Amino acid sequence: MDDPLAKPATTHTIEANQGAGALINFDDGSDFERAQKGLIATHETGRIELDGRAVWDTASHDFLRQGKPAPETVHPGLWRQGKLNAVHGLFEVAEGVWQARGYDISNITFMETPNGWLIIDPLTTSSTAEACLNLANETLGKRPVHSIIYTHSHLDHFGGILGVTSQEEVDAGNVRIIAPEGFLEEVVRENIIAGPMMARRAHYQFGPLLPTGPYGQVDIGLGQSLPLGASHLIPPTETVYETGTELDIDGLRVIFQNTPDAEAPSEMNFFFPDKNLLCMAENCTHTMHNLYPIRGAQTRDALAWSKYIHEALLLWGKHTDTMFATHHWPRFGKQDVHDFLCLQRDVYRWQHDQTMRLANMGYVPTEIAETLKLPEEFLQESHVQGYYGTVSHNSKAVYTKYLGWYDGNPANLNPLPPVESGKKYVEYMGGTSELIEKATKAFQEGDYRWVVQVMNHAVFADPTNSDVRNLQADAFEQLGYQSESGTWRNAYLTAARELRYGSLRIPASMGRQIAHAITIEQLFDMIGVRFNPEKFNHGSVRINWHFEDLEEDHVLGIQRSTIFHDPHTNDDAGDAGITTTRKTIALILGGQKTLEEASEAKDIVIQGNIEMVKSFFESQESFVTAPLIEPKEKY
Repeated sequence: MDDPLAKPATTHTIEANQGAGALINFDDGSDFERAQKGLIATHETGRIELDGRAVWDTASHDFLRQGKPAPETVHPGLWRQGKLNAVHGLFEVAEGVWQARGYDISNITFMETPNGWLIIDPLTTSSTAEACLNLANETLGKRPVHSIIYTHSHLDHFGGILGVTSQEEVDAGNVRIIAPEGFLEEVVRENIIAGPMMARRAHYQFGPLLPTGPYGQVDIGLGQSLPLGASHLIPPTETVYETGTELDIDGLRVIFQNTPDAEAPSEMNFFFPDKNLLCMAENCTHTMHNLYPIRGAQTRDALAWSKYIHEALLLWGKHTDTMFATHHWPRFGKQDVHDFLCLQRDVYRWQHDQTMRLANMGYVPTEIAETLKLPEEFLQESHVQGYYGTVSHNSKAVYTKYLGWYDGNPANLNPLPPVESGKKYVEYMGGTSELIEKATKAFQEGDYRWVVQVMNHAVFADPTNSDVRNLQADAFEQLGYQSESGTWRNAYLTAARELRYGSLRIPASMGRQIAHAITIEQLFDMIGVRFNPEKFNHGSVRINWHFEDLEEDHVLGIQRSTIFHDPHTNDDAGDAGITTTRKTIALILGGQKTLEEASEAKDIVIQGNIEMVKSFFESQESFVTAPLIEPKEKY
């Protein structure tokens, strides 16, 4: 259903999209042939449900399957990418290898071995993963799952684990889970330490609250959209520490290549020498990827990324008949694989080298982003276009990786925050009425980037002014219509929607689905991020913790408004003692259970200074999604 407040494309947007379409030369149809090759079955309905609610529904994007050209409100390149990502089903990749694609943002891969399935990346949610496993079993014959590979530490590659196995099966030794070095640590960083804000910004990047269609969410670039179910984690049972590691997985030889700080801080490619089959994880997909995702995350290392792809070429390029990844469709044939990997390698190296060339000449990130354009050599292939990452925000990522947020100009060293600077900008520009008049003229001229920039000051100066909000929303909307990148489109259109309807205000997740799998040190790191010392007035204290599920003792201390942790010890002089489990603490911190309820159920037992312990738990912040396009409540 379309947004009733959505506006049509302006003449400036229509002209911009027509101009972009004229530059696209991807009409040979080879991508569509690759995307549909090997199709053997589809999900019976395309609708995957959880408790009667749709987690995924292919029908939501049927507008992409009608054979229509790109509408005026969608960049023609993104429209084409959306049509490719709308292809769904179970596909044969190679002998004994199948992928389910189009039922999640990511792919799940099934490999037949003598004793069952090896699964690569069990998707984002248990519902989508289970549906795909059922599709494979119904089509190919039911087999038990005995091994799982997590290619990397992003949620859409492990979150559906409970749809394909259980903690009990893993604990019993019936299922192996293999992951790269640093996997669990990086999962915690993204989903717990920075989880609430990253989840908030993910609403902008992925656009889950936008209506689907030509006026709303069309595609993410990396996949169709995000599923809406629950994600979980079972920790890996085996870790790959170095490139060259070879494992035997039920008679199937696998050789691994560790690629830390490429597409993810913890990631690996791998090769099946008996099948001449290469998995490039998410390091090579059919789009220019993010060096920095706008949801937030650690900046990726473009130089290392490029070198890892080159290393994979040197190790296995001459032997690879088929290459697949954890998004999009495979490449078939040695030459096709070679050409694809070379171009992917070069686009990340080009972004790195050219950004730093300009940085060393004194250009700042905004200048570099405005200057760099993909050269002709990259414009003939769709898989290096900016449907997900962009040259603009990738170049800023490269700069920041080396030089940080500061551009060297002392005027930008300590600027006023948005509300204070917004009020002064509006005042200096002659007041709100005059600013609206000037910005309206700029809008009519198609200068939408300037309109959103200048009206941002007006929104922060007076967020209740509907004329200000509507004008900025209209400009955001046109920028969304013109965006080649699915994430940029979603961000612009989500901003427009929140300006028109109000900012999202819901409790933010703290990663309770994975809290049971983390170490106590990681749990206390999470607690430290949530700790508000202004709500805790008990001075320096030491609390003994006994975790019954782990049979571990720990001390958590508080002094100088800061926590510290002494592992595997007990303090006889401690101010209080807590006996509990990780699960209980996760439920309390996640708001599913109060401290009082847990105490009554004997899930947590407190000894010593009970009032201090209560105060400590009360000092833990309950995060709520923060506004991004208007002022926040005063801290």
